[in-house]
Formats: sequence, C-alpha cells, structure tokens
Amino acid sequence: MVISSFGIACRPQFYLRTPQFQCINKVQLNLVAAMEALDEPEGLFKDNKTNNSANGRNDVKAPAWKKLNSKELGITTSMIDKPTRKVLNGLKRKGYEVYLVGGCVRDLILKRTPKDFDIITSAELKEVTRTFSWCEIVGKRFPICHVHIGDTVVEVSSFSISARKYGRNVSADFGKPVHCDDKDYIRWRNCLQRDFTINGLMFDPYARIVYDYMGGMEDIRNAKVQTVIPASTSFREDCARILRAIRIAARLGFRISKETAHSVKNLSYSILRLDKGRLLMEMNYMLAYGSAEASLRLLWKFGLLELLLPIQVYTSRVAILAFHKALSEQPRDPLVVAAFSLAIHNGGDMLEAVNIARRITKLHDVSFNELSETQDLNPRALKDEVVNLATSLKRALNHMTDEQIVSEAMAGYPQAPYSDLVFIPWGLSLRVSRVFSCVTSGAERGFVPKQGSKIDYESLAVGNLPEVRHIFARVVFDTIYPLSLNRDNFET
Repeated sequence: MVISSFGIACRPQFYLRTPQFQCINKVQLNLVAAMEALDEPEGLFKDNKTNNSANGRNDVKAPAWKKLNSKELGITTSMIDKPTRKVLNGLKRKGYEVYLVGGCVRDLILKRTPKDFDIITSAELKEVTRTFSWCEIVGKRFPICHVHIGDTVVEVSSFSISARKYGRNVSADFGKPVHCDDKDYIRWRNCLQRDFTINGLMFDPYARIVYDYMGGMEDIRNAKVQTVIPASTSFREDCARILRAIRIAARLGFRISKETAHSVKNLSYSILRLDKGRLLMEMNYMLAYGSAEASLRLLWKFGLLELLLPIQVYTSRVAILAFHKALSEQPRDPLVVAAFSLAIHNGGDMLEAVNIARRITKLHDVSFNELSETQDLNPRALKDEVVNLATSLKRALNHMTDEQIVSEAMAGYPQAPYSDLVFIPWGLSLRVSRVFSCVTSGAERGFVPKQGSKIDYESLAVGNLPEVRHIFARVVFDTIYPLSLNRDNFET
C-alpha cells in the first residue's frame, strides 16, 4: 500500500500575503441568512454596559432561565450514541450528577447528528478514572478525562475544574439568576463560561430536562450566533472563538448577531496569535465538513480570508472547494470518493486505488448530504464512477472561473454581496486542474507518492504537486472515514 498514514501530525509554517481575488460563487439560501448582520438589539450582554469602578464589575442582568422538557424538544436517549450512554450510566450508577453540554445539545435540538458528545459531571477527574478501566487525564492547564469505549473516546470534564478555568470570577460580573438553588448555581456558572449562547445548554438525560440559563433556545429559534458575555471580552479571552463563530454560522446557516459581528471584524487580526497548527485545524474543519462555500464567504465578508489563506496554499484549498461543489451537485458513493482520493495521492494509479478502496471495511460518516447510499460496485464500475467524478470536478472548477456563470448564479440571491469578479483566476484554475488530471490521464510516469503523514509546508508553499495531492487526499479521506468513527454511532 502506498499510503502509510492519513493521520494529521503537523507544525505548519506558512506566510501571510494578501489574496489576489475575492470569493464569488453560487450560494445556498441559508448562506444568505448567515451573511446578514441582525438589525436588532446588540447581543445578550452589551459591551456598552456601565462599569462599576468600585468593584470592577459590570451591572449586567442575567436572562430569565428555563427548564425545558427534552421530550417536547424531540430529544430521546436513543439519539445519544452507545459509548456516551455507557459513560453516562457508569457515572450515574456511582451517584454522580452527569449532563451533556455544549454543541451536542444544540445539535440534538436541531435534529442534527452531533460530531461528538461532551459530558460534564460532579465527579472529580480522579473519580472518573476509577470508574472506567481505560481512562486517562489529558491536559495540564485545564485537564479533562478521555474515556475509551471500544474505538471511541468520550470526553468528560468536571464541574470542579471548569470552576477554575478563568483567572477572574466570571460569574461575579453577572447577576445570579433568581430562584436559583445550589445545583442551579453550579450549572449556571458553567454555562456562563461557554462561548456562544446556543452552546450554553445543559441536558440531563435522566431527568429529561434541558437547562437554558443563557437564552440559547431563543437564539436557536432565531438562528442566531452570539456570545454569552460581551463579544469583545469573549474574543479577547479566546480569539479562537472568532473562527468558531464563523464555522458555526456557516455550518448551521445561522446569522451572526450585530454586536458579535462587529467584534469579529474589529478583532480579526487577533487570530494570528493562535498557533499555526490550530489555524490549519480550524480551516480544515471549515472546508471539509460540507460548509466550505459558506465558510469562505463569511471569512471573506469579515476580512479573515486574507489572513488564513495566503496565496501560496490556495491550490489545495481551491481544489477542496471545487470538490465540494461537484459533490453537492451530484452526491457520490463513499467508496467512489475514497478511490478518487487514493488515485490523487498515488499519481493516477487507478488499479491500485480501486483495489485499496474495495478493501475498506471501516464505516464512513453518514452525516454528509454529499454522499449517496453505498452500492456494490464491481472494479470496472467503481473506476468509471471515479473518472466521472473527476470530470464533474473539472466542470465545477471551470464554472468557478466563468464570469457569466457566476453572475447568473448570483442573480438568484439579491441579498448576497454582488460582484462581477470571477471566483478564481484562470491561471490558478489550471494549476488546480493538475491536481486531478492524473485520474483521467492515467498513472504518471516517474511520479513518486509522498510517504508518511507529516506536511512539508515549504513544499506546499511553492505548490509542489505531490505535497498538494497529499494534503487534498488526506482532507478528503479523513473527512469521509474519520479515525474515531464507531459502528455504535449509527445504531441509535
């Protein structure tokens, strides 16, 4: 086998340069909504609160909190995957309080399959390790537990650790909710440390109650992303939240609140303080999970695109975007996508790519609309489908360079930003097409596939073809067949 590993282990070193084009392409309806700043009161907690100089606190009134019946929200325990249920049950049997928190609760309410489930418990982390046979504490500053259930890792945090997460007392800045007992106060204080209101929900699967202390349910109904605390404060505390705001809005088709959007723009350059590896990870999340187009548009709108995508690495990014567009127009069998990425990696050796793909036994991620039902394709049919996908991708790439096609597509979305500029210049499209040409032209003489998993950023910066193909193949293959996927995820 020519591919030794698609695992990611990298330390990026790329250089920032202003991009030479702006992103214009066909949009979906939910993207138009995501790009609008809300014309409404500026967020849950406004930045222009009057500071109390005597005690250093903001006079901020907490929103009315709610206990919601999970059954009425359409949430059932069968929607929680088996490994997570085992961890919840194990801690509950020991007498500890256990809750699901964050984005997984939001996704369950939206009837979406969560990427993963996060648990918080009243147990100390050492007590969690004594509860499960294979459990380890990871992280030094803010440790959590990784509980291994088969091939799945379930993350468990402790209320005691989260209470120490910030150097200052976050809860002291905001008024304690009325009619709040000790357990409510602990839950409220934890939710107050979350990034966005829609992630500040807590679900007790045994009491069948969803706790909403931050107004998250209202923002879900309004399809709105806004920070829990004032956005300028939130983003200064953790500038990665800027990228998460973009990613969540793009993936869910949500709007970004006026105050949050203002701070995203004003503090955009702060993301350069992040480790380059973190930036690469965030970009891969945005471009590889079915929301590439929406993510790029929002990044462009808020002035982040030129910081994250220097011109040297556009080839691989544009390749992924064109690939996403081709699959959106015609979903494909997951094995076709796998064989395609393998053929890209090995320089067009279709026989080897098909043979490896047909031996794949691990489950693919079923959450992508771009994937069709799995078919029992023989080697010849699988090869023909791969070639057909390459042809579709080339057509999508050509459309992205055609001013007339772009203008006609944009005419259907009058609320989106208008421009007569093409999405990518023709010269760049020719460089990108070289990434895929080997699939239709056959194995390239003298082509040596890259070995190992480490990314060579100097080669990537100069557009080295094997390196670009390596990046593309890894992003596609690891997205369709993620390493942590387990069969239990799809039996609920």
